[in-house]
Amino acid sequence: MALSSNRLISCEDVAKTYFTETGPVMALKGVSLSLEDEDTMAIVGPSGCGKSTLLFILAGLEKPTEGCVRFRDAVLDKPRREVALVLQDYGLFPWKTVQANIELGLKIRREQIDVEKISALLHELGISEKTELYPQQLSGGQRQRVALARALVLNPSLLLLDEPFASLDALTRERLQDLVAAAWRSRRFAMVIVTHDIQERRGLAEKSSLWRALPAPLSHASRIPLRAARTIGTQKNSIPSVNGCAENWSVWRDVAMGIRLGYSCLGYALAGCLVVSRRTRSGRPLGGLAPVV
Repeated sequence: MALSSNRLISCEDVAKTYFTETGPVMALKGVSLSLEDEDTMAIVGPSGCGKSTLLFILAGLEKPTEGCVRFRDAVLDKPRREVALVLQDYGLFPWKTVQANIELGLKIRREQIDVEKISALLHELGISEKTELYPQQLSGGQRQRVALARALVLNPSLLLLDEPFASLDALTRERLQDLVAAAWRSRRFAMVIVTHDIQERRGLAEKSSLWRALPAPLSHASRIPLRAARTIGTQKNSIPSVNGCAENWSVWRDVAMGIRLGYSCLGYALAGCLVVSRRTRSGRPLGGLAPVV
């Protein structure tokens, strides 16, 4: 597949199979797609067809068993600093305040914490008065705003959203959709959103990829010149090695505590440096501690 000079990320015939004690479990099959800078894409399909698995692969947190993924013309084989992931279950540390949760990704990457920048971001997302509260003191919509702030503070070139508003009520969901659209307009990152909501697809994405249930591959991909998409944002950095992060003992202590308490996907979106989750009974991993090397 020939790559254009402004292509951000691409997949060619990507498949993912998990090998368990009871045999192989196919999670993804025959996916080919590409995104350029500032592109927005919605992936719509039934549960279990591999949508979330694809996001983990695009984030560099899973490797495909077949096919190839390229990020800016280079094979994607580990998490990249330019990619941020926001999950449905927030992935917040319950013993850390809103401010500390947002700053943690920067601390893991040993980057300077710009207090004024974070303050402006919190004001933009409407949670500037919640900085000293803990996740359990917030509503679902407020928690998702914190998760979104944690991703945006990293200045991603590619934002991955895995059904981020599925558990929210209709009014809160619509408000957060508007916030994501506003963030795109001001920052112009590329974006992939997994959703079951047709209205959400129409409001947040110009490209649309419709999937069938496995074992069939994706059924249809199209570009939809929608008003919201055309008005709905890329900054680049690099991620440090795990050796550069390990010196910060307090950060990794928090990660270890999250593992012991069984919180799923803690740190997935905040840095791309680590993944904490459980395995399902079928043996298919939803993640695992996966530091960047």
